[in-house]
Amino acid sequence: VQLVESGGGLVQAGGSLRLSCAASGNTFTINAMAWYRQAPGNQRELVAHITSGDGSTNYADSVKGRFTISRDNAKNTVYLRMNSLKPEDTAVYYCHALRTTWTTSGRHDYEYWGQGTQVTVSS
Repeated sequence: VQLVESGGGLVQAGGSLRLSCAASGNTFTINAMAWYRQAPGNQRELVAHITSGDGSTNYADSVKGRFTISRDNAKNTVYLRMNSLKPEDTAVYYCHALRTTWTTSGRHDYEYWGQGTQVTVSS
């Protein structure tokens, strides 16, 4: 599975951006996708998550009500709409996919990461 992100950039506080992550390759067995972010000096943190089955979502408390994760299964693409951006949202945003297969030896999970896209919010 390959993940390619796009949509990052520089925006003023209060502005909006939409990130996209296009998945290719063996996408059939992807069961969840997510956006993470990492600011300088900080650990990578989960921002938003969406399952492939029922499309259920969850968000970090810091972005609830401002960010929306969505997917287009036909395009194998997941989006992150970011509104009311704050300077503390500045980070490199990474797309993540979890692919699961089942064999006679049980469940096997595979994780994939995109290359990251920079989001900078100026005050």
